[in-house]
Amino acid sequence: MSQTRVVMNATEIGRTMDRLATEVIERHADCANLAILGIQRRGVDLARRLKAALDAKLGRDIPLGLLDINLYRDDWTTLDVQPQINKTEIFFDIDGARIVLVDDVLFTGRTIRAALEAVLDFGRPERVELLVLVDRGHRELPIHGDYVGARVETRRGEHVDVFLDERDGREEVVLVG
Repeated sequence: MSQTRVVMNATEIGRTMDRLATEVIERHADCANLAILGIQRRGVDLARRLKAALDAKLGRDIPLGLLDINLYRDDWTTLDVQPQINKTEIFFDIDGARIVLVDDVLFTGRTIRAALEAVLDFGRPERVELLVLVDRGHRELPIHGDYVGARVETRRGEHVDVFLDERDGREEVVLVG
């Protein structure tokens, strides 16, 4: 029988996103040449929140892009279902930009590997940093979050679900196992 435990509620998610925005500013000062790329789907929702927080704190517009990584996945031929293809929208120059790549949960690192390949198809950024709401461990690739909202100890068979108002009509992070 699986159990569900709330790891973060709506208030904690809001505070965490605000803290992560502050950490980005602390590292990048005026955030010149900074752009945000959200990984479809919930990474996009979190990227929009990050952008709103940065825009408000900096008093200017930080570029935002949406990145679909499904065609870059290394497991799509072994999936029981076809991956859902979403939009990639990047309306800024990747070359020389400082990119903050945003996703909801960091697990094995394979999604981020796919995202990096996708980014490089659009240009060569100066640097790419990773911002995740939750790091649940169990990496298979040498990838880490530069900005991490929460680290959650999990067993391999458990999973972390992120629910966001924009997409799910509720706001919480739960551990299911």
